[in-house]
Amino acid sequence: METTNEELRELTLLENIENDPDVNQSTLATQLGVAVGTVNWHLKRLVAKGAVKVKRAERKKLRYIITPEGIALRARLAVDYVERSFSIYRKTRQRVKEHIAKIRAAGFDRVRIVGKGDVVDVCKLTCIEQGVAIVTDKNAPTIQVDGFKVTLNMDGTS
Repeated sequence: METTNEELRELTLLENIENDPDVNQSTLATQLGVAVGTVNWHLKRLVAKGAVKVKRAERKKLRYIITPEGIALRARLAVDYVERSFSIYRKTRQRVKEHIAKIRAAGFDRVRIVGKGDVVDVCKLTCIEQGVAIVTDKNAPTIQVDGFKVTLNMDGTS
């Protein structure tokens, strides 16, 4: 099974090619934040899957055409991405609610949230929704976000 990074790259490539069939590999690499060789590898895989056809537009210029199979693949990858994202969202909210229950059981009604990214935003929204104040006090219970991992520290030392 492909990794989610590979699937996300393929989805992004298919979307970019659909928007601009004359896009070159260098531009695609910049948009994806990867090396040109990585784009080339993914494009070869998409061609082998029958999702993309390559035609020579000029002497050194290629044109990428998404096939009906490519459109179906793009749709499947998009649905998979949305389903994974919602699953992460639901699991994060559930985890934060469990932490809030522990915080309340310990007699607190406030929390400090440490970390960066979208998961922190989900944590903040869940706390606000549950009526828990978000503070910067280092002595408050702390929800620590590291990537997708959400942990609780009740001793206020993190």
